[in-house]
Amino acid sequence: MAKARAKVLVVGGGPGGATAGKFLAESGLETVVVERSFSKPKPCGGAVPPLVMSEFGVPPEIIDCRMRYTSVFSPTNRETQIEVAGSKPTDHDYIGMVRREVFDNYLRQEAAKAGAELIEAKISDLKVTPNGVYATYIERGKEKRIEADMIVGADGAYSQVAKVVGAPRVPQAVAMQYRITLPESQMSEWRERAELYLGQEISPDFYGWIFPKHDHVSVGVGAGPDKSQNVRAYLENLRIRAGSKLSDGKIIATEAHALPMRPQKQIAFDRAVLVGDAAGMVVNTSGEGIYWAMKSGKLAAETLAKYADSPSAANLQEYQRRWKKQYGSMYTFLTQLQKIYFGSDKKFEVFTEMCRDIDVQRLTFDSYLHKEMAQLPITSGLRILGKMWFNFARWSIPVVALRPKPAQVYGVLK
Repeated sequence: MAKARAKVLVVGGGPGGATAGKFLAESGLETVVVERSFSKPKPCGGAVPPLVMSEFGVPPEIIDCRMRYTSVFSPTNRETQIEVAGSKPTDHDYIGMVRREVFDNYLRQEAAKAGAELIEAKISDLKVTPNGVYATYIERGKEKRIEADMIVGADGAYSQVAKVVGAPRVPQAVAMQYRITLPESQMSEWRERAELYLGQEISPDFYGWIFPKHDHVSVGVGAGPDKSQNVRAYLENLRIRAGSKLSDGKIIATEAHALPMRPQKQIAFDRAVLVGDAAGMVVNTSGEGIYWAMKSGKLAAETLAKYADSPSAANLQEYQRRWKKQYGSMYTFLTQLQKIYFGSDKKFEVFTEMCRDIDVQRLTFDSYLHKEMAQLPITSGLRILGKMWFNFARWSIPVVALRPKPAQVYGVLK
């Protein structure tokens, strides 16, 4: 029987909410997780770093593929081939690919094993007051109510919890993807590799991707707030540009979802915290959000457990301070990176050139694989800066002879 009262109500049962629910329950707090649908998969590229296994205990069998190589295609179709490796390469340097319907279900079951109650329902009314949290939800057509002392908003980019506590709506991008099945002879070629496509006709603000999954590939694009109406056209352009790699494939699903373009300035309130997409914790250069949702869910749960008897905004701000201290500089760096390298074909060409640099590759994958900023020698930093400005100059002057020829291939793969 559903509880009429809990210590913590978690709204949203994706990676952020399920992880928060697990750690809250393990800390001894009576926890209820309300998720709109347990069966509907979240549209998502599904990329995760190995940290989800080492830090959160996710078993290896949940990972469909281990992506160890990536090809980046510039607007003129020059290809840069990259090995996924940090500054200290190991056998664990890869990007894991998951299906969200499998991954999310596993995380929810872990929350349930820890003692959290799972409810498949839609929140129809919500109030967060100085005296407590009051919610009404619809479960199998029946209206039910629940009270709680605290609430975790893990309900995505259009968070109802964020709205109720007064957090502003941040700008939203839209991502759309096809799930495409391929003949086995072609599918086997994608097990350890992915492709990224750059260009105004593909995605002015982000990139197009082809990611491997268990029995299909995910083919998707992203579009910024003022271009979301074009996202389907961008996706078709990507499919056409990929050419014979996808020509024998069959589209089995088309999915779309919103992505916040920046973090919320405030993620802790009286009796309430926001995690994951609801807190805007998506890296806008890559669209990565799964690990950040899980990490924020864990940090939020630890803070709520610590201040369970006095969940004031002042106390719960500890969660926000910990997050900013650990990851604030990385988010700032990656935001600036997007401004420098994304937004025009000229910038995309420079980005492709920079991807050839081994120090740039290691810096990028350290931030992704280990969630830390690599410390480069000053000489390497100056060399990268000089190379960047040289390439911007080269792509800014109308002298074609000084530019690389289209369709050249660089990198580690042959």
